[in-house]
Amino acid sequence: MSKIDDIDKQILAFLHEDAYMSNKDMAQRLGMSPTPIHERIKRMEKDGVITGYKATINPNKLGKSLTVFCDISLKEHAAEFLKQFEEDVMSLLEVQECYCVSGHSDFLLKIVVADMDEYRDFILHKLASIKNIGNAQSHFVMNQIQNESILPWLNQEKTR
Repeated sequence: MSKIDDIDKQILAFLHEDAYMSNKDMAQRLGMSPTPIHERIKRMEKDGVITGYKATINPNKLGKSLTVFCDISLKEHAAEFLKQFEEDVMSLLEVQECYCVSGHSDFLLKIVVADMDEYRDFILHKLASIKNIGNAQSHFVMNQIQNESILPWLNQEKTR
């Protein structure tokens, strides 16, 4: 595992806020030259700390305004059933995230659709076609309070 120091954390926070920020700009903010910034970024990419760069997209602007969290309980829990469920559910375009969880359910899905009609269609024709689902319980997002994917300890400026 990579040893991450405070400078690495600051670089990660900068990249999280603006993946286009130049090494020169980061170096100026950190009182360094651009070369060590570049080397640190490359090291963190090689070590798997940084796994990629992507645009954050507002689903509402694309007509996908309903977010649903769905608890899934399986009937059978043998390894092959779990693996098959994971493969099946990740093939569904509406499923944005899938977590294997502990507690009263086995999986938690984040589903993004246009509206209740599209969600009903998703449940009836897509999710219901997956074998081994014992129970599904939906939680509809009424208002998103926070959607911050950075770990709080990375963003030094917010904690000061």
